[in-house]
Amino acid sequence: MKLTPVALACLLLAAVWLQEVDGRSMHVSSSNCCFSFVERKIPLKMIHCYRKTSSTCPYDAFIFKMKGGRESCALNTEGWVQGYLKKIKPCLPKGK
Repeated sequence: MKLTPVALACLLLAAVWLQEVDGRSMHVSSSNCCFSFVERKIPLKMIHCYRKTSSTCPYDAFIFKMKGGRESCALNTEGWVQGYLKKIKPCLPKGK
């Protein structure tokens, strides 16, 4: 009889923990997605590095970090983007 309340409490804790873990995995920071894009080709000399948007973002794009620190987004479908990726290094992950 004493085992039932303990088992019930364990199940409840497991359910709360799983819900919390699942909620975090679905969170996408807005800094990893693009919702507006440059309309013109960015001068190559202004770009410091690039990173790809998250696979969970609504648009397939790249985030270009400018030498001044500003960031601009460009759609992967733009012809100049693929050429730039061969000439620019990827940004290092934060914390490295």
